[in-house]
Amino acid sequence: MITPTPWPAEAVWEQVFPLLPDFTVEVLPDIDSSNSELMRRARAGQHEPTLLVAERQSAGRGRMGRVWQSQPGDSLTFSLSLPMSPKDWSGLSLAVGLSLAESLHPDVGLKWPNDLWFQDRKLGGILVEAASMGGRSQVVVGVGLNIRARPAEGLNTAPAALTELLPDLTAPAALLRVALPLVQTLLAFEREGFAPLQARFEARDVLKGRRVHTSDGLQGMALGVSPQGALRLQTDAGVQDIHSAEISVRPFGAQETPR
Repeated sequence: MITPTPWPAEAVWEQVFPLLPDFTVEVLPDIDSSNSELMRRARAGQHEPTLLVAERQSAGRGRMGRVWQSQPGDSLTFSLSLPMSPKDWSGLSLAVGLSLAESLHPDVGLKWPNDLWFQDRKLGGILVEAASMGGRSQVVVGVGLNIRARPAEGLNTAPAALTELLPDLTAPAALLRVALPLVQTLLAFEREGFAPLQARFEARDVLKGRRVHTSDGLQGMALGVSPQGALRLQTDAGVQDIHSAEISVRPFGAQETPR
């Protein structure tokens, strides 16, 4: 019997505590959704910075109401909650994706607005939510990363897995890679916004230079992202900036794996 790798909760706390003195780390074996739990806490007035890891989620949520299936060891699912008051929220999910990709592997690509891709297959996703109570804003960043290969039943394309790039990687080891850089990125974003990250995002942009189509009927050439994090699309009617994260974008010739 293989002994599960212990979660590095104390190591993560030691790294992040100097930046967030009220920071806590929790690991739960089973929960409906780590994002839902931290949003409930935020609405109840709990504003302490918290990283909540879920070994299994029974009702994990992705963008646009999609379901994120999570089983112990197969994926890393966690949410990070902290008070934030940036001047402009635009591009936050892109900043999160960039931080994760840079922490994981040079070959991890970014698909606007909040997916991690490898070889035109989905490797992970991000769900950013915010709660405002009593004049305070709390952001909850949910992350789901495929660690091991997942079944492809019902999917057009098998999801990608981080063990394709890092064969010995475990979910706890992935958490230790990404947690501190993610906190650092969020704090920098609060001060400076997305613009300083634009060039680094475009270096991993899997859509740039490809013909794409959107869920609301647009087609055109993806030109990259704006300093505010909008997808720039060259259409027959001219260049359009797409800001809404509720619009799904797919390159022609590639199938997006649902959550």
